[in-house]
Amino acid sequence: MLMPSSRVRVFACLNPTDMRKSFSGLSGAVRSLLNQDPLNGHIFLFFNHRRNYVKMLWWDRTGYCIVAKKLTKGTFSPVSKGIMTTAELAQVLEGLDISRANNSRFYEYLPE
Repeated sequence: MLMPSSRVRVFACLNPTDMRKSFSGLSGAVRSLLNQDPLNGHIFLFFNHRRNYVKMLWWDRTGYCIVAKKLTKGTFSPVSKGIMTTAELAQVLEGLDISRANNSRFYEYLPE
């Protein structure tokens, strides 16, 4: 699977999107719905009404890329704030509910 670097931000459109949209339609939705520039290299997610279909749009310096995924069972559960990390993106694309995930740390920070 293609996984971007950790510096890339992931923006999810929380409103249902018409999945018939392609490059032009989704880049217009990035501008109008998310108030972002689609050419900035970040990843933009769009879900259908049932949240069982997702499209990812990003610009890779040579052109737009779209990846689509449809779950056979279950639904996608993006974070409610609409911005997520690339690690959360990987969990969302696997169909995991990241709002219920336990984000425990393997270490404890001890101040000096």
